Amino acid sequence: MCDIEGDSMKKWLQKTLVITVALLTFGLITPNHEIWDSLESSQPNNGSHGSNLAGNPSQQETTLVEDSFSNVESNDSQNLESILVAAKEQAYIKFGSRIAPVISNEFEDRIYPKLEEVIEQTYSRFNTDSTKYLTISSRPSGEYNEKIFHISDGTSGKDLVRFHVRTEKRPLEGYYYNFHYHTSEDNFVAHHTLGDIYWSKNTPPKWLS
Repeated sequence: MCDIEGDSMKKWLQKTLVITVALLTFGLITPNHEIWDSLESSQPNNGSHGSNLAGNPSQQETTLVEDSFSNVESNDSQNLESILVAAKEQAYIKFGSRIAPVISNEFEDRIYPKLEEVIEQTYSRFNTDSTKYLTISSRPSGEYNEKIFHISDGTSGKDLVRFHVRTEKRPLEGYYYNFHYHTSEDNFVAHHTLGDIYWSKNTPPKWLS
């Protein structure tokens, strides 16, 4: 009962205020003026979600910010995915048509998942603005040289991570491919192993062949 009376009193006061202002301003401020929208916005709104957004700028800003973060996350994921796809492409370019058929299964199962993890960790250490400018090299080295690809800061041109594969001959066993990487954090000194793939006791072909 008190709530009903209170609501009636508020409506009566609003009507009285409208009439008073209209008289004092000689009708310059009409009942449709935005001042009344501001007054009504203080009352509970039972309208649709769309009308709430229209009458609440702060909620609109929140929605815009959320949309902005969504776009950033989407772009970031696309950039990372592009790097990962290019990384696998560069690896197979280096393997060439003679080595790839022999080691591809082990590379896919044991080496690439770890390589992918390192790339994702590298990505996570950079803010969104920086990750837009990460680049991957497109020329694996041939002969028996180690380079598969390097990931660099596209702005400064400095390498961040270098992914290599070394051909190793082990006594009584034969030849292995040692996949590893180096990082700029220790000036590319440390050797971080991703895994080994056995070739055979015969000398393996040159890369890119």
